[in-house]
Amino acid sequence: MRTQKQWGRGPRPPLWRPPRIPLPSAERTLDLALGSVLLLLASPLLAAAALALAVRGRRVTRRSTRTGLHGAPFVLRSLDTRWLKLDVVSRLHHVVRGELSLVGPAPLAPGDARNGTGGARHWRQELKPGLTGLAQVRHRSTMPWDEADLLDQHYAEHRGLRLDLAVLAEAVRVPLREAAHTLPWPGKARLSDTDHRLPGYSTAE
Repeated sequence: MRTQKQWGRGPRPPLWRPPRIPLPSAERTLDLALGSVLLLLASPLLAAAALALAVRGRRVTRRSTRTGLHGAPFVLRSLDTRWLKLDVVSRLHHVVRGELSLVGPAPLAPGDARNGTGGARHWRQELKPGLTGLAQVRHRSTMPWDEADLLDQHYAEHRGLRLDLAVLAEAVRVPLREAAHTLPWPGKARLSDTDHRLPGYSTAE
């Protein structure tokens, strides 16, 4: 019979430790935090747009199958309107759910050749598609390599929090600049060919 001292020398049962929960990446933290805030702020406008579409008897949402992370398909839902780019804004719930990222390549349909062929590993399968992306904000670029697929691949090779923030800033700046150019600013008028001619000027001379 073992004494208490002998029992103490025996192997002790391992202490229970809680399982380690992996921390979200910086990109996912940005998606979840900023995506939730933007969705909350945009909800009244999205609801008003959806109501306006329903009152007019139009289709409210569009549904289409897209390829997500690791090639997994998901159903992309968005408002059936391009006014103020609400079709894109309405996809914020996909960002919060983790099916989209704020920044990434455009979500492609299954079977699209740009997803890669056969079972070959492709860079698009390594990251989530995005609400906006480098190709989307540079689509009017005059650079010689401004093809969408090359821009998306460039993003995949250099992606990071700094690049994501730069793309998001550009995605906001460009629409605001375009909207500002269309506003009728006070005092702004177009000059005709004769508005800036000197007094006494005659075309007959």
